[in-house]
Amino acid sequence: MAGPLLAPRPTFDCLWCGRSWTTRTADDLEGWAKLCPDCLGKAGDNAFLRFRLRDALAARAGASQRATDTKPTPADDVDAEMVAYYEARAGEYDDWYLRRGRYAHGPIHDAAWNAELDAAGRWLDALPIRGEIVELAAGTGWWSPLLASKGELWLYDAAEAPLERARERLLAHGLRAHIHLRDAWAEPDRSVDAVVLGFWLGHVDRDRTAAFLDLVRRWLKPGGTLAIIDSLADPQSGAADHQPVVGDRATRRVADGREFTIVKVHRDAAELDAALRAAGFGEVRVETSGRFFVLADARV
Repeated sequence: MAGPLLAPRPTFDCLWCGRSWTTRTADDLEGWAKLCPDCLGKAGDNAFLRFRLRDALAARAGASQRATDTKPTPADDVDAEMVAYYEARAGEYDDWYLRRGRYAHGPIHDAAWNAELDAAGRWLDALPIRGEIVELAAGTGWWSPLLASKGELWLYDAAEAPLERARERLLAHGLRAHIHLRDAWAEPDRSVDAVVLGFWLGHVDRDRTAAFLDLVRRWLKPGGTLAIIDSLADPQSGAADHQPVVGDRATRRVADGREFTIVKVHRDAAELDAALRAAGFGEVRVETSGRFFVLADARV
């Protein structure tokens, strides 16, 4: 539980580095934690910062609850469960990419998967991505070494355990990136040259798609690039014991037997193209790799 003195401050000196900071709104998490954005972003690496972040989130949520006297929305509930799911799945997540264990579907399907995953990597590598790059919901960082070789990469995820895997992956490649805990729905704090979404848009409900794509536009500088890689509906894409998606919700089991309900939306190329154009993106190009992936890039 947050302490009684944890209340928002519009102007403060960061408790960790001493930097003076002024918040933009009363809801800014920095004001609740009394930490500047840089130190707040390091909460995954420091116990004190993590403690302040946890208490700040609890205090802000409690204040919002008291102000509105309402229960959390279903969207809030499922978002929290997805974070818990990816924390639990971090150690086995790469099995999905590598077709290991429960994700193996036999030589024919796995050969097709591997060929399409390679094609998706070549597609991403060919895009004009450079400068400051933001990778939202980066997970274990499968695409991060490629992106880090193209520019200054900021790698964000709401779950801490996958980010540790991403950090190890980058170190193994001799590459560096800014790695921080940050929800994909958090309001942008600057404009960047490129935003990359790898298998995240499929966790955004259809009725929230426009709002999320509008948020992505606010991340991007004029002329900036958005790149999306996501899943098509194919029964050989997930684990052999995964249940079918029903109503854009899926029950997912991790190796230790725990089950979670997550958002799972499969958008085909036509639907994704229409959503990007409706959100105001230009130079929209959408294609598929074949069976497993939909690939899209666009400009603002």
